[in-house]
Amino acid sequence: MAAKKIDENQVSMIDTFREFKETKNIDRTTLVSVLEESFRNVLAKLFGSDENFDVIVNPDKGDFEIYRNRMVVPDGEVEDENKQIALKEAQKIEPDYEVGEEVSEQVNFAKFGRRAILNLRQTLASKVLELEHDTLYNKYKDRVGQIVSGEVYQVWKREVLIVDDENNELILPKSEQIPADIYRKGETIRAVILRVDNENNNPKIILSRTNSMFLERLLEAEVPEIGDGLIAIRKIARMPGERAKVAVESFDDRIDPVGACVGVKGSRVYGIVRELCNENIDVVNYTSNIKLFIQRALSPAHVSSINIDEENHKAEVYLQPEEVSLAIGRGGMNIKLASMLTEFTIDVFREVPEGEADEDIYLDEFSDEIDQWVIDAIKSIGLDTAKAVLNAPREMLVEKADLEEETVDHVLNVLRAEFEQ
Repeated sequence: MAAKKIDENQVSMIDTFREFKETKNIDRTTLVSVLEESFRNVLAKLFGSDENFDVIVNPDKGDFEIYRNRMVVPDGEVEDENKQIALKEAQKIEPDYEVGEEVSEQVNFAKFGRRAILNLRQTLASKVLELEHDTLYNKYKDRVGQIVSGEVYQVWKREVLIVDDENNELILPKSEQIPADIYRKGETIRAVILRVDNENNNPKIILSRTNSMFLERLLEAEVPEIGDGLIAIRKIARMPGERAKVAVESFDDRIDPVGACVGVKGSRVYGIVRELCNENIDVVNYTSNIKLFIQRALSPAHVSSINIDEENHKAEVYLQPEEVSLAIGRGGMNIKLASMLTEFTIDVFREVPEGEADEDIYLDEFSDEIDQWVIDAIKSIGLDTAKAVLNAPREMLVEKADLEEETVDHVLNVLRAEFEQ
């Protein structure tokens, strides 16, 4: 009965590895090697050494054989029972054995007891896990920046667990999810591989749907000219799920890069917009002329003039009053994206008609009506006079001076009243 139970254990262990091979695409050579190493680890613990053992594994049939090789020595001269056998004991196996010959004897795991079997199972499980981790890491380590598809397996508060077509686990953290995304178990989603962590040989595949690489790869898939090298994506700025700006350049004068990326009636960009939860995508022509690039980045606003401070990466942009709101955009989104795309801090100013450019008043003269800390906050963003503040966009005062909207409105009312008198 005991022998039969051990045999079942042996078959079960082999089956475990056969199933692992099928699901994890482990080649036969690696499979046999892992099995053999696991057996040898247990033999070394039992006998002090596995050097004189032959381990034969046949994963296809689901069986294995272990043989111990010992040298025949005269009776009473056995010094190492693992590697030597007395002549009298050897002749019980085969009567014609002589001193100096090698005895090869099959080892039956049944005589090692339950502890040895348990030890073997634990070793096998450890090797399986290690091999699984190595396989996962090797599969994804060189795929950072590529798009992967997977099925939503579990949705948690801080992350979503996704499985690929080989049941490998991928993680989409909350910080890498588009705010409008809704995930349901069983649905298929796409994301870009952001990074592959491998701390303590425990690989974690981190995905992202908010990284610029995701939008870049989607464009490459939709626009053949990018894949052919005729159009290059120079820069991308994103506010995930809201809006994005993409700067593209053509290496063929006959190809309009913006038109090629957008497609006829937006056909090429439509699928991407839908994938990104209706994220509005602006495509602009890239140029190394920074003034022109900033002007294009602020589209749809029309810029009157620009002053560039290249050393500090700052730009002062002057527009007609009716263009200012277009340049800033809803919630300051357009100017933020333009700054991200050009890597310049952009300050927007209204152009002042000539007849209104005569007198001005320093902000400090309003200290009796406006708190000094408010004046200091406004001056810290480069606005020292009343007209400079009145010509600056209200949204810029709120955001850059870090003031409450009510405070900004109070300041503007005080300053306007001064010039209306």
